[in-house]
Amino acid sequence: MKDEKIENFDSIVIGAGHAGCEAALALARTGNKTLLLTISLDAIAFLACNPSIGGTAKGQLVAEVDALGGEMGIVADKTAIQIRMLNRGKGVAVQSLRAQADKNAYHTEMKKTLEKEKNLFIRQGEAISVEIENENGSDDENDRQKQKEFSKDTDEKLKIGKNKTKFLVTTKLGLCYRAKSVVFATGVYLKSEIIIGSTREAVGPNGFKNSSLLSDSLKNLGIKLLRFKTGTPVRLHARSVDFDKMEVQLGDEDIMSFSTMTEGKVENKAVCFLTYTTPKTHEIIRNNLDKAPAISGEIKGVGPRYCPSIETKVVRFADKERHQLFLEPEALDTQELYLQGFSTSMPADLQADMVHSVIGLERAEIMRDAYAIEYDCIEPTQLKPTLELKTIPGLFFAGQINGTSGYEEAAAQGIVAGINASLFNQGKEQLVLKRSDAYIGVLIDDIVTKGTNEPYRMMTSRAEYRLLLRQDNADMRLTEIGRRVGLVSDERYEKFQKKCQKIAEIEQILQQKVKIDEKTTALFEENGEPLPKENMRFCDIMKRNNIDIFKIDEKFHLFDGVERKLLEIVNTKIKYAGYLKQQEEDVERMLANEGVAIPEDFDFKSAKGLREEAKEKLDKIRPLNLGQASRISGVSPADISVLSILVKKENKTKK
Repeated sequence: MKDEKIENFDSIVIGAGHAGCEAALALARTGNKTLLLTISLDAIAFLACNPSIGGTAKGQLVAEVDALGGEMGIVADKTAIQIRMLNRGKGVAVQSLRAQADKNAYHTEMKKTLEKEKNLFIRQGEAISVEIENENGSDDENDRQKQKEFSKDTDEKLKIGKNKTKFLVTTKLGLCYRAKSVVFATGVYLKSEIIIGSTREAVGPNGFKNSSLLSDSLKNLGIKLLRFKTGTPVRLHARSVDFDKMEVQLGDEDIMSFSTMTEGKVENKAVCFLTYTTPKTHEIIRNNLDKAPAISGEIKGVGPRYCPSIETKVVRFADKERHQLFLEPEALDTQELYLQGFSTSMPADLQADMVHSVIGLERAEIMRDAYAIEYDCIEPTQLKPTLELKTIPGLFFAGQINGTSGYEEAAAQGIVAGINASLFNQGKEQLVLKRSDAYIGVLIDDIVTKGTNEPYRMMTSRAEYRLLLRQDNADMRLTEIGRRVGLVSDERYEKFQKKCQKIAEIEQILQQKVKIDEKTTALFEENGEPLPKENMRFCDIMKRNNIDIFKIDEKFHLFDGVERKLLEIVNTKIKYAGYLKQQEEDVERMLANEGVAIPEDFDFKSAKGLREEAKEKLDKIRPLNLGQASRISGVSPADISVLSILVKKENKTKK
């Protein structure tokens, strides 16, 4: 193709789901002329499954995306119709924000945001191939052959593409685009098939067109693919539901928002409902397991363990008499309801029988059938912690194509991939978020170091430093990083600095000593705490089990007009000071190993003293440092001790 027919960009993002939107915005906002190529403009930021943002551990991810300068939290706040803090009765480390979002408004609002970005160009079209070009614009057939063979020689693999400067993306209509870097954010669209009973249809989520040829292009680049599966429940008409038989689920009042840029509180505009399956539901399922693709073996893709189909739940938890189901509104301008917890790929007629056996759904009208969807994704251990492909510099991957599940996990990877593609374009060192920095760091480290044999889902239990990585302090942890990479705006940074100043002022007030007078005595007696023998600082009083910053403020009126969320942050810092200090010490020990870099060309195969299994695993993952090496499955502490000596010796020699 003649060069004048090829349109040039700094970066190209393929796919406009939650990963693609964040990647494209990150690139455009850091000065890159960016093409966002999507198979359908109507699928931009589409909530294909649950119409919600956040949830356990996912709320932390949304707050972290926001702190880095991302968009998901802002749009979630604008389009939320109900918001709740999950696990409020538990410790702050596991509390997470969750919003029921207006499905249609979320798509519209994100699309508007993308369209307003001056450096971002949105184009509907199906990408069918990505090729590497030489500096002069011609393809290198020798390199393409090397990529196809995916040579077992690691050193050779690392050389592929190093002398390349451009990628060529071609669409099904024959249009061609050139860029320095490409971000793959194709979600579950690669060779996707929707499955309902014995029926298979080669389409994407919600019946959108799928991507039928791009998988082959990835294989030609030497990239290993996996086959995963997920699914979604039925949608019901609200007029046909007997809500009187169900439990009302209200939103929280005076709750924090996802984004620090949101002014005021998020308003609750809708309610959700809780209901249950019945013995009849379970009987219908057990009597028809031969028709269940998820059970019969018809579905070959690996499904998510933590979000199983209703038939899988009935089989796996045979002793349970009932399962919880939640009815959630899809949007304010539709009567469609989402039946959370009722994902299935059973035949359509059986789906109706199953639904009608549920409490309150005896006369329910199904508007959309539930389905399973199989799709191609990549083996994520082929990626660096920057989400760049190890074998081809400038090629990044984000979202469900990396074997993860969930909108929030996708957005988190998208913003990191976008940031790093931008830094790649500038020839700068790329960003690696550590496990102690963010849930995003935990997520990426898990998938690129350990891989995944099922759709990966973020959970609080995966983060060993979760008390440090709370929902309420995401901006305190990550705003400076976002500012450093050029993604945090002046407006956002000014708000952040003011917040830091207010917190410092609150902490300063709490340093004051208080006399043991009638008011102080009442505070201690009312809360069942023994009266101290001498004057105490407010911050020390707060360390008593039954006294917190709010009870002190109620008695002494120290913080009139101060936002509750700021007081909560300070309260947590003081009440959990001992535990926080312990985790910070744990982080310091971990960072000692993270700080020992492993040379990019280190020869693991020839390393003396390492076990053969360790050599094989280390050579496959090619960790950046000793910390990452220690988290690889099959690499023992003894291997790390040997590796530490070898690496330090080689680093010393090179110096």
